Parts: sequence; C-alpha cells; structure tokens
Amino acid sequence: MRHPMGTIEISAHPGADLTISRIHRRALLLLAAALAAALLPGRAAHAQSRAETLRYVTGGLVNTLDPVMLGATPAATSLSAATYDRLVAFERTPRDAAAGTYVFDFSAIRGELAESYEVSEDGLTLTFHLRPDATWQDGSPVTAEDVKWSLDRAVTAETMSKAQLKTGSLTSPDQFEIVDDRTVRVSLPKVDRLALPNLASLYAPMFNSRLVKANAGPDDPWGVEWLTANTAGSGAYRVDTHQPGRQVILARNDAWTGGDAPGFPRVIIQTVPDASTRANLVERGDADITIDIQTEDLIALRRRGDVKVVSAPMPTAFTAVIFNTQMQPFDDRRVRQAVALALPYDDMLAAAVSGFGGKLYGADWDDVPPRAGFPQALPLHTDLERARAMLAEAGYPDGFETTLSFAVNRAQWAEPAAALAQEALAGIGIQVAIEKLPDPQMADAITEKRLPMLLERSFAMFPSTEYFFRIFLSGPSRWNFSSWNNQEVDAILPEARTMADQAGYDALARKLIGIAADQVPMALLWQPTQDVVMGKDIVGFTTWYHYYVDVRDLERR
Repeated sequence: MRHPMGTIEISAHPGADLTISRIHRRALLLLAAALAAALLPGRAAHAQSRAETLRYVTGGLVNTLDPVMLGATPAATSLSAATYDRLVAFERTPRDAAAGTYVFDFSAIRGELAESYEVSEDGLTLTFHLRPDATWQDGSPVTAEDVKWSLDRAVTAETMSKAQLKTGSLTSPDQFEIVDDRTVRVSLPKVDRLALPNLASLYAPMFNSRLVKANAGPDDPWGVEWLTANTAGSGAYRVDTHQPGRQVILARNDAWTGGDAPGFPRVIIQTVPDASTRANLVERGDADITIDIQTEDLIALRRRGDVKVVSAPMPTAFTAVIFNTQMQPFDDRRVRQAVALALPYDDMLAAAVSGFGGKLYGADWDDVPPRAGFPQALPLHTDLERARAMLAEAGYPDGFETTLSFAVNRAQWAEPAAALAQEALAGIGIQVAIEKLPDPQMADAITEKRLPMLLERSFAMFPSTEYFFRIFLSGPSRWNFSSWNNQEVDAILPEARTMADQAGYDALARKLIGIAADQVPMALLWQPTQDVVMGKDIVGFTTWYHYYVDVRDLERR
C-alpha cells in the first residue's frame, strides 16, 4: 500500500486480527514526526501539550475554506461546523451515556448566533434575535446586516446553499429583513416544515460581510474566490494553518459564545488516505479519532479493545438496489417486485458490511407502516417461488439479461453485495452482468439515467419523510436514481410539505411509504453506519446525519 511518506505493508494473521507485520520504520517515524510537528503553532510559540490537542486523521481532503463552494469536499463542509456559526443549531441527546456519545435531536433547535427566535402563529415568519456578545473572529460585532448579507448570499450566489435552502422555501433576498441591529425577520411564502432546519444546517453559515466585501471584487461580489483560502466566520475555532491536501490546524476561539466552550485549545485535522493507517495511528495513540475505517479493521479493533469503536446507523441514510423505472423491463412493477423477492438480504448485509448496518428489509407490516419516519424497514423478504411467479406474470417466465452497476468508490461493500445478488437472480432466470464504473463515469450515467439497475447509497439532509421522497423519489433530479414518477406521490408531497398538524403529516407520510413499498422503485437493503474509531479517553462524539466529525463537542477524559 502506498503512502505519501513511504510504503507500509499490512498482513492478516489467522483469525483476521489485522496487525502491522512489517513496517518500513522510516515511513512510520516520518508520519509520527509530521503529526508531532503539526502541534507547533509556530517558531515563536510553545508547543501545545498532548492533552490539549485533538488529532483527527481523515481520508478526505479539505479543498477549500468556503464551506458551501460548489465542489467543496465533505471534509471542507465538515470543517465549517467548527469555523462558522449558523443562526440556530440542532440540540444533542445522549446515544450511549457510558461511551460518552450523542446524536442530534432534529426536533429541538436552539440558538447559535441567535440568542433566541420565534415562529409566528401562522408559521410564515421567523424572527431571530442575535446574541449581544456575538463577535466575528476579528473582534467586530455580529450585526443584523451581516446576517441579511449572508442569507442573501445563500440564495443568490452559485453555491451549494442555493439548492439546499430552496428545499425550505428560502429562495429570495426579499424574504430577509433587518428589523434592528440585532434582529432579523425571515418571511416564508407558505408554511414550510424545513425552513428552520435548513437554517441550522451546514449550508447556512453566517459570514462577516464587511470583511468579505472588502476582499471581493466587481466580478465576484460574494467573495467566492477569496473565501476559498480565507475565513470570515465567528465559529468556535479559527483556522491557524491550511495546507491544502495535507492538514488544517485550528485554534480555539475563546471569545465564542455560541455554545459550550470546546474541550480542546487546538485541533489538527490531517489527511491520511489509507484507512488501515488511520486506524493504526489511533490505536497507537498517535491520533485521537478517525472515521471511514474498513470493516475488517473495525472488527479487529473492537476485539482487541485498545480503542473505542462506535458504529451507529445513519438515521437518514440508505443502501439499495435501485431500478430504472423508465427502462424495460423495470418499468413493470412486477419485475421490480420479483427482483426484490429474490435478493438474499441477510447474506448481502453480512458479506458487504459484516452486519454493520441497520436492516431496511424484513418488516412484518403489510399495507400500513408502523412509523411515519423514513427510511424504515419495508416488508421485503426472500421468496424465490413468489419471485418466479411474478416474473411469469410480467411476461418473463425465462427471465432476461440486465446489468447491475456501482461506482469504484463503493466497491468495498458493493462488490460482494453485487456478487450475491447476481447469484440469487440467476436462480430465477435473470442473468446479471456486473459493471464497476470509475466514479466520474458512474456520476454521469446516474445523471443521464442510463443504468437499468444500480447499487448505491446516499442520505437525506433531514429526517423528514416528505423531504426524502421529494429528493429521491420524485421529479427529474439527479438524486431520483430510479426516475420514478408516481402521480399519487407527486400530489401528496406539496400537501405534506405545508402540513402544520403533526398527526395529519404523519398520515400523509405513512401513505407515501405504503406506496413506495408496493411499487418498489428501489429495494432497500440497509442503513450504512457511521463508523468511528477514537481513543478511550475521547468523549462527546456526536453522530450526524452525514459522515462528519464535529470537533467542537469532543473532550478528553
């Protein structure tokens, strides 16, 4: 395996207990030295102690300091949780008190830059009152003018914010009004359940508008170019050093008032592409936390017990075999049902992710789902006899030929899952060719709707059934992987989006889920887990709806 600092060879001992069998010691020493050197804030300052520094190793690259730039990597967007504030934020609730881990509570939203907020009785007006002690990292006060400019930027500039905030009916600068120096009013054209959650998302950061405007130009009024290499935030951490593709060093902003003070004065976020190397660094104590670890390493680390391993199903994520409902033969519901009935669900889960995932199949309900939330387990079971009958009914008694595609970056789990699906479908006469595409080609094929059947995983931003269906199961969007168009679903979605009554919303959500279970635009397999490896002394990790690490909440105990 190649590493920028040398070659590291890893072998598996009997029992699959992975260890470093032979290490080019110079490579590891260099890596350790790089981590140690990163602790130095500069020649004129003293080194931070081991206890005062959090070392986070990630496979991702921080390619920009603008959290919402088009093309920003997940690692770059993740960084913004620490360096930028939003008006509001999601509360946390304990997941495992003994392990010191948490999840976000999407039903509870607190102020961050805002000291408080109100929602009008009719649900059409959101009013935010800024903290009187809120300051930007340059020491200047946060004003309503800054907030107005930031929201205008979010819905106007060509950034990732524009598309995301639209899902909460936030589309025009006219909706944002300065009431006084510390008060901003947001007006909605209609009741929208996702307006406030969108303002708590990472896609609604607040910017020091005077600083950005001072460094913007006539061709770039929103400072998109300048913000790629500079920050203008008020967050809990400021960027001390950014070495693109290598590391980011953060220093705690002791003037921050948006929440509890972060536990670490200093954070080093270092890119280490190889997952096994990252796991080994944490186990050795040369790093404190990492994510995106290979399943076999997770199993071995958990067995050895030298580190803390957390594997939490992502509440809005899914893995699925997805059918192109606009392409024969998958335009026939019976064919989709037949394939879904033939899949070896338990075997796929075990082979792909060693059981690390929440089941989205095998439910006992028939027509009415037990919960209004989605994704949830659907009544999908392996039944080869019924699958053959459904194929015959659809006019394919002898089966057919098709292709099952997945991206190279999904291969670790998709390859074994695809092989099992291929074998099982052959048992009902469907001959499947497996196609592994380079990531750019896969992205193009998905966008152009060229694939008959694919293995994919994704996640919704919020745990909202209506939102999930709007993103993944309706309209011409790239994310409607199945190209599914259902008139009944399309009629329900606008009604659900503006439904203020919770019981009424839940009834509509259950109806949506029931339709999807019957029509099977995708055969849901499992919820991916967020797999985190951290030192035993690290607490405060919070599982997001995405695959990020919020360094603000981490502590050493």
